[in-house]
Amino acid sequence: MRRNLIPVLALLLGTLFLFLGNGLHGLLLPVRGSAEGYSNEILGLLGTSWATGFVLGCFYAPKLVMRIGHVRAFSGFISIIAIIALITGMVVDEYAWVALRALTGFCTAGTSMIIESWLNERATNESRGAIFSFYISITLIGVVGGQMLVGLGDPATTILFMACGIFYCLAMLPTTFSTAASPQPLKSVSLDLKSLYRNSPVSFVGILLIGIANGAYGTLGAVFGSRAGLSPTMIAAMLSITIFAGAIAQFPAGKASDMTDRRYVLAALSAVAAIAAVLLVLIQPQDAVIMIILVAIYGAAANALYPIAVAHANDFASSENFVKVSGGLLLLFGIGTIIGPTLGGPVMTQFGPYTLFAVTAIAHIALATYAIFRSRLRAAIPIDSRETFSSAPMATHPMSTPESLALDPRAQPLGEQSESPDEELSHDRR
Repeated sequence: MRRNLIPVLALLLGTLFLFLGNGLHGLLLPVRGSAEGYSNEILGLLGTSWATGFVLGCFYAPKLVMRIGHVRAFSGFISIIAIIALITGMVVDEYAWVALRALTGFCTAGTSMIIESWLNERATNESRGAIFSFYISITLIGVVGGQMLVGLGDPATTILFMACGIFYCLAMLPTTFSTAASPQPLKSVSLDLKSLYRNSPVSFVGILLIGIANGAYGTLGAVFGSRAGLSPTMIAAMLSITIFAGAIAQFPAGKASDMTDRRYVLAALSAVAAIAAVLLVLIQPQDAVIMIILVAIYGAAANALYPIAVAHANDFASSENFVKVSGGLLLLFGIGTIIGPTLGGPVMTQFGPYTLFAVTAIAHIALATYAIFRSRLRAAIPIDSRETFSSAPMATHPMSTPESLALDPRAQPLGEQSESPDEELSHDRR
């Protein structure tokens, strides 16, 4: 394991700082915006704007990278993100924040694609799974760690915004000082909606609905916490618990999906998420412990849905179409995250903060209903004829880019020759 990770440790360290900044800045803006009295619609647009920029970045950032090179593009993207983090601390204006979040999303897609392609270049077939899993862990730790830092400072001052800028600058250093050869050009991204739907209607509709629910909660969860009277520390804890609960739940949920029709598991998890959300709407708990428990149950079910939906789509896809199908679903999820906050903001304004969970409940009920409906129309792939959920790292986590799919062992053609560890290290000396 250590031998596999040594060649990419510097890059993974930069990744950790990047996602620490992303986690901190992504939570800091809605918390500060709520304190400034920004409307739910504006705070929802912060998430919509970021997701729009991220999706556009997946399409257009590779063209920029091909023109100026990986190192220059990476440094440029992170410089822009750092500048924006500092500007949002100095210029507290709702419309400026919305516009700048779109640019942040675009640059985040660019930096993530470069990191993922660089990791893929350094990985061998034998180390690919370990590197991919470690990369996903680093991103989750970074986001959660960044969120928890909100409680260590005063969101009303510029200190935490300055901390974001520092994290982003630190993220730039490993690749800036590296003498390693640049990776191959980034892959072009395509989105064939008709083919995606024909391959798996449940995954197509499900990923869109999951994106709507996760986008609404991911963007407006901090706003909900603020409107419900939670402190910044409790808000950070609430959002972090949903991430951890979802990460833990993926393995037992995935194992269950290996033993039966994955659509039944999607329906069951969606039902659990919907029930937890409805209870939050009806009870509106004032006790923080009860709220955290319900949110943890919600997060465990809601955040385990995405990889199972991707696995279900890949059950029906040929191996050579793995990247195309999974990458298309990833971008479809991004489209859902654009829709979710746009719907959630006005609903919260009209009916109160707890109705954010009514939006997510409707999406999950729709997914459960559609999954059961489709299970009556199309037979499941026999269990012994499909790949198990745990046989390879799950394609990616939702806010990675399609470039990350190359790190999955299933994306590699059989018989591809891998580099030896000595050859890998020689890259870093060039």
